[in-house]
Amino acid sequence: MSKKITGEDGKVYVEQKPFYKRAWFWIVIVVLVVVIGGALGSGSDDDSSSSADKVEKTSSKAQSQKSSTKPKVSGEFTAALGSAETYANDMHMSKAAIYDQLISKSGDKFPEDAAKYAVDHVKADWNKNALESAKTYQKDMNMSTAEIKDQLTSNSGDKFTPEEAQYAVDNLSK
Repeated sequence: MSKKITGEDGKVYVEQKPFYKRAWFWIVIVVLVVVIGGALGSGSDDDSSSSADKVEKTSSKAQSQKSSTKPKVSGEFTAALGSAETYANDMHMSKAAIYDQLISKSGDKFPEDAAKYAVDHVKADWNKNALESAKTYQKDMNMSTAEIKDQLTSNSGDKFTPEEAQYAVDNLSK
């Protein structure tokens, strides 16, 4: 509560508490302490683990390195492979189109060796990708079977192989 004081001039003044004695000040302090404590506390939980966990992680890592025959590749190769998997599995692109997208100056701008690694190691069903593209052309663009096959194999189109395009048109619903 504030205190009323009559001044020397006869006016009534209200004496205010100093800021550190007000409730809002302490609420702000408590909130700050909780936020800072939470931020500092959560960071240390990720780093703390028992020595048994560390030993287990180390031994399993060593075993996986021994049993793995995959060569270690650079981060750029791994990134190119990740992009290639997105293009293949989500966008249903052909192997050649993915390679071109990965090295394109207006695309991903990966070096040719990283793009080659990516298209050689991506897990994709190229026939399925051709079929999915063909379905889109049939449904959304009302293209004929011959037009679809031309589009799938065109160098300015999808760049599927003739065999993949043939599989696609053979498996389209009529």
